[in-house]
Amino acid sequence: MIEEVLPETVAAEEAHGHDTAGHTPLHPEEEPLVARAVPKRRREFTVVRSCARRAMARLGVPPQPILNGERGAPRWPSGLVGSMTHCDGYCAAALVRATDLASLGIDAEPDGPLPEGVLSAVALPAEAARLDRLAAERPHVHWDRLLFSAKESVYKAWFPLTGTWLDFSEADIEFTEDPGGKGRGAFRAALLVPGPRVGERRLDRFDGRWAARDGLLVTAVTVPPPA
Repeated sequence: MIEEVLPETVAAEEAHGHDTAGHTPLHPEEEPLVARAVPKRRREFTVVRSCARRAMARLGVPPQPILNGERGAPRWPSGLVGSMTHCDGYCAAALVRATDLASLGIDAEPDGPLPEGVLSAVALPAEAARLDRLAAERPHVHWDRLLFSAKESVYKAWFPLTGTWLDFSEADIEFTEDPGGKGRGAFRAALLVPGPRVGERRLDRFDGRWAARDGLLVTAVTVPPPA
């Protein structure tokens, strides 16, 4: 499913379900990162890294440990950029050569409403108004949860380029749905703070794709390399 929202240059791998069977075990260097984790957290940590190593193999990169860098962001092999995500029963990883994309971010969420009180902490007033219209016109998608997912993807693409935090209130996201493609579409995230520089360009927005089906919402942001 995650491949639907990513360009062909990206190697994406996903896993459904809660079983770790068939997935590669953790590397010894990764073990300390989940030494005190509850079983669910350890399972997701293991499976999503197995997905990432399969994506490495598709790019011709030897499988290797994925450790945490600043703010817990994954540290990728030299020459690669990537992103990982997991929610209940689903894990995915996406990697691409740095010559093809400057950064990317992916996120997956259950296709259900956000818990009470979360939307007010996530959405700008203009976003909330647009979500109300979308919910009335296209109730087949939980747009509030999709907004949360899109903002997560925006942050995951932002952080490797800046090394700084991006608050929910610092990106204004607007969704569109593909004509005739119910459950798939695009989004644009206008950055409300100075954006990162990519080569000679300073970005003022991020562009992304989304899909909703089989009880899941997935979003992805891709940032082109320097021109």
